[in-house]
Amino acid sequence: MVDVSREEITDGSLVRSLLVLAAPLVVQNLVIVVQQVIDTFWVGRLGENAVAAVGVVFPVTALLFSVTIVLMTGTQVVVSQRVGADDLSGGRRTMFHGVTAALAVGIVVGVVVFAGADEIVSVLLSGETVAPLAATYIAWLAVLFPFASMSDALEGGFIGWGDSRASMYGNVSAVVVNVVLDPFLILGWNPFPRLGVQGAALATGIGYTAGFLVMFGLYLRGRDGFTLTRDAVGFDLDEYREIVDIGLPRGAQTAASQSVRVVIIAIISAVGGAAGLAAYNIGAQVATVAFVPAQGLMSAAQSVVGQNLGADRPDRARRTTWVGAAIAAVGLTALGTIQWAAPELIVTTFVPDMSAEAVALSVDYLNILVLGYWGIGAMYLFEAGFNGAGRTKVSLVAGLLKYWALRLPIAAVGAYWLDYGVHAVFWAVTISNVVAAVVAGAYYYYTTNNGMLQRAAEQAATSAD
Repeated sequence: MVDVSREEITDGSLVRSLLVLAAPLVVQNLVIVVQQVIDTFWVGRLGENAVAAVGVVFPVTALLFSVTIVLMTGTQVVVSQRVGADDLSGGRRTMFHGVTAALAVGIVVGVVVFAGADEIVSVLLSGETVAPLAATYIAWLAVLFPFASMSDALEGGFIGWGDSRASMYGNVSAVVVNVVLDPFLILGWNPFPRLGVQGAALATGIGYTAGFLVMFGLYLRGRDGFTLTRDAVGFDLDEYREIVDIGLPRGAQTAASQSVRVVIIAIISAVGGAAGLAAYNIGAQVATVAFVPAQGLMSAAQSVVGQNLGADRPDRARRTTWVGAAIAAVGLTALGTIQWAAPELIVTTFVPDMSAEAVALSVDYLNILVLGYWGIGAMYLFEAGFNGAGRTKVSLVAGLLKYWALRLPIAAVGAYWLDYGVHAVFWAVTISNVVAAVVAGAYYYYTTNNGMLQRAAEQAATSAD
């Protein structure tokens, strides 16, 4: 299989390094999209209320995973910078601290969410149809959350080391287990009982556990020198602090964006009802097809940027971001043409028995989303440029502006005061994606012309010492 070495990342072709490192991540994310499609397919057999319930809790589950993003991002960036500086023992030490932190945090979050699922969902919804289903889903997903948390930390460490294939193996294993279990646990295929949305949550959680076991096994066995060693074991507060300091803004960014989605779901529920909620959920699931290459390329770029800064190559780090942004913008635009060509077919494949109103709203949302796909791709890569340099606070501010200063006000004003209803929310998503990408690109150009990456390289060298 094609691979890329640490030397190629800091001295070889940037396009090749990005694409080779991103390829396994794109594959794993494509498989995750397939999982989400199949999940929606089987949940759709339970009816429109079940689809709406799973869609409603999507931002809530994303809020949970914002905790894991803190540790995943912090682990990845620190590992990549240390590897770039040829401090391999330091990279292995960071991995151990990232995984142990993920275990502790995962247990605490899982217990809290399982115990308070009803109260969490009550913030979003009321009533006796969608709300109880949503609470059931999030509670049972929380049961196996610690394994998902550790899996994400392992993924960050492997990608930071330059081994994205290990992450792919773990995530593909998770998806395969989830997909196989879906019909048995959701619909009660023999010999399993029919568990409905509870079964969907358990299938997902068991899948996460399987993915963790695969990646942990690879970690113990070792790949390209990346393994658990006696020297790596320890509980150094400075190590934990460095991981959290870098990862916390990224997690806060995710929490901020998902908090807005929670409010937006409340708006959709008020102005669009179950049909609007189902349309929003389907749009979110289909849009993950656009996120797939962008997220894979972003994660790869963070490692390439981090390793080049660790190797004192800020010029290559800067070019990495611009090359990646161009690839993402063009690639996502191409993907969007498929969605533009057959939106109704996509919708009816997801949920065959949707109401006419829900189908019409879903088609409108898919068409509107396409217009901002290029912005999604470019924005991910500009964030990667800042994150790889350890400037995750910039990504946090960008996320706050995108969601709180743009998306939410546009959605609220359009839905209530201008009386555009749920369509105002759809347009708010696309407008915020486009404006945020333009502003982020301009700011990246400004800061890199004023020595941001040179300072980051100096800081990475100091950390390695």
